Amino acid sequence: MSFGRSVAQAALRSPPLSPFQIRSFRFQFPADLLTSWGFEMENVILGWYILSATGSVLLLTTFASMQYFGTLLAPMVGLGGDRLGHRTMLCAMRGVYAVVAATIATLSFCGWLTPLAVFVLAVVAGLVRPSDLAMRGALVAETMPIDRFVGAMGASRITSDGARIAGPLTGSALFAAFGIGPAYLAIATVYVSGFLLTLGTGTPRHLVAPPPALAFWRDLRAGVAYVWAKPASLAALLLAFMVNFTAYPLSTGLLPFVAQNIYHVDQTGLGYLVASFATGSLLGSFIVSMAGRVIRPARMMLGFALSWYAMLLVFVHMPDAMHGRVALLLAGLSQSLSLVPMSVLLLYGADEQFRGRVMGLRMMAIYGLPLGLVLAGTLIDHVGFVTAISLQATVGVAFTLAIGLRWRSALWPREAPANAR
Repeated sequence: MSFGRSVAQAALRSPPLSPFQIRSFRFQFPADLLTSWGFEMENVILGWYILSATGSVLLLTTFASMQYFGTLLAPMVGLGGDRLGHRTMLCAMRGVYAVVAATIATLSFCGWLTPLAVFVLAVVAGLVRPSDLAMRGALVAETMPIDRFVGAMGASRITSDGARIAGPLTGSALFAAFGIGPAYLAIATVYVSGFLLTLGTGTPRHLVAPPPALAFWRDLRAGVAYVWAKPASLAALLLAFMVNFTAYPLSTGLLPFVAQNIYHVDQTGLGYLVASFATGSLLGSFIVSMAGRVIRPARMMLGFALSWYAMLLVFVHMPDAMHGRVALLLAGLSQSLSLVPMSVLLLYGADEQFRGRVMGLRMMAIYGLPLGLVLAGTLIDHVGFVTAISLQATVGVAFTLAIGLRWRSALWPREAPANAR
């Protein structure tokens, strides 16, 4: 018995599992996993629905971009998390997801669901959804001891990456077998379960009363000034905008178009494409979780961003879905090995009172994604899929190199704070 207990204790002390010794994280991990699972089910179901109902790649990319309108509100959500508590903000946001999903299910069962209704509801969910990842990271930073923080961030990222494997496959299977109504009833159940688990997260804290309007904007400007004064953080935010603008459109909004018009596969084939990218991301998150404080965040962030673009350039020239899945897996691996260290860099170097605002600004960088989606849809209509994605990836490589050179002294030296272990 004592031997068994010692083995279990040793396992919990290992880098990947040590965060689970913290009660809050034991609730947060499954809550985040279920929420991400719902996101991914929605993405594949609604993307296929919009493309099938309208037949327009431009409307598909427009729909995908509408889910990210809330990026402009992300700094305000982050400030709300700093003042009211990150758990409180997460619970409120996840309640919205459940209500929207239940509304879509109801409209479908009543025969009232239309592309216009889906667009409107996507805007409602998109006001808060982009901030979910920011609040997750801030909650981890709030509850996790510093010696387990990097491992916890890697483990936290596993929730979204793992959901990108299970979510598209589950969503496409439910959609194909039962239709959109029953599928969305399952999604609403997933969101409610995530909401209930989120109630068990966080640590007791004194809630700060909401500030008057003048103080609110003053605090928001203070968050912007705080990041502006930190070269590594500023560079990370600019890179975050650039990868959202030039790299994420392919894996986030365009895969339904690739499945239907390039590889000529059905919903299940689309699910496998999305899951391939997510499998690579999951592997990357495991690597960061295992490596812990051995990694050098700034160097990994830059190097694997370039690798991500290289894999996208390979993907657009793949002749069939099987080879495309391999390229997407490697792209997902590079993406995770770039963006998880980016989050570590931003949170590890931020003062406690600014973490919500820093991650809110990080989420605001996602606004590059809807811009990139609309641009990609327009370019595809005019110059074709391969040329459009190749142009975006090439621009991304150029700007990544420019960011690395401009802030080289803050990002590349081994002794720089941004590369601290």
